[in-house]
Amino acid sequence: MDIRPLSDHLVVKPITEEKTVAGIVLPDTAKDQLQRAEVLAVGSGRLLENGSRAPLEVKVGDVVIFNGDFGRKVRVNDQDYLLIRESDIVAVLATQPVVA
Repeated sequence: MDIRPLSDHLVVKPITEEKTVAGIVLPDTAKDQLQRAEVLAVGSGRLLENGSRAPLEVKVGDVVIFNGDFGRKVRVNDQDYLLIRESDIVAVLATQPVVA
């Protein structure tokens, strides 16, 4: 990764293709403002008044839901990414257990 986020910022890759249960791909205009993305890099945490850092609740590899109105688009090596703050995230999708 050629981007190293600072403080409580994250680098995420938007998950753009959404399908219904029937397999129909939804266009961007049909989606609500909440978007999904995979976390690719995390900063060191928000700096507190006492000089320590508040640890981030998300980690690399998490799939998060965030408000689509937030974030700054960046393009690095012909790839599009978003820079968002951890506070813009509204949920982390739980991983599905593997059933043997």
